[in-house]
Amino acid sequence: MSATKERHVLCLSGGKDSTALAVYLSDKISDLEYLFCDTGKELEETYDYLNKIEAILGINIVRLRAEYSFDYFIDKYSGFLPSPQSRWCTRELKIVPFEKYCGEDTVHSYVGIRADENREGYITKKANIIPHFPFKENGINKAMVLQILEESGLGMPEYYKWRSRSGCYFCFYQRKVEWIGLKNKHPDLFEAAKKYEKESTPTGRRYTWSPKESLDEIAARESQIVKEYEKVQAQSAKKLGNKSLIEIFDESMEELDEQGPGCIVCDL
Repeated sequence: MSATKERHVLCLSGGKDSTALAVYLSDKISDLEYLFCDTGKELEETYDYLNKIEAILGINIVRLRAEYSFDYFIDKYSGFLPSPQSRWCTRELKIVPFEKYCGEDTVHSYVGIRADENREGYITKKANIIPHFPFKENGINKAMVLQILEESGLGMPEYYKWRSRSGCYFCFYQRKVEWIGLKNKHPDLFEAAKKYEKESTPTGRRYTWSPKESLDEIAARESQIVKEYEKVQAQSAKKLGNKSLIEIFDESMEELDEQGPGCIVCDL
């Protein structure tokens, strides 16, 4: 049996907070391991951003894949789509590969939750994985995260022009206006997401990504959804005054949030 060792690990999501944490820690922890749990259902912009992170920071990001694919698991769960109440996708495609990678070593896991967020990170049941929250501990908020990214030369991922979350292209935490963004930016992925939905089953239950509404129904309401978003965005801009466009975008998306904060493993 090989001896266990002590390691330092940062799991990136392709989002702004974990990326800013990678910048923040890059000159503080020399043996930090950078990971990305790849579901195989990511946006191309996410992969592009990971490549950019590697180039600018001069690091290597280990890409982890689950033993089985999303499609394998959706068959295992009898076509039952993941949801806020049953987040099997996060467990099977993110947490299990991460914990397997850590093994029995003592692993210090660094999580990018900010000081201005009121949520907890992924808490493992494995005693050998020890979570750390450098941003919370050092009072780093959203504005400071944006500054870290800007000064590093990384900036924001391209998907942030229309989507506020990292994660799978069909993430069930997307707001309806983000589904419209997917439809217009990646129509092929929007059509692929539609194929997973089941509008009728023997039990009479519908399986849709968005609560109470299929993607076809969302697409049919595109003009109404966009109009509602633009109204909220204008209100946010008025309230925030001279804040950055990114902060106004964030505020607008939070106002439109239908299901609460996303999975902490996917959404940092």
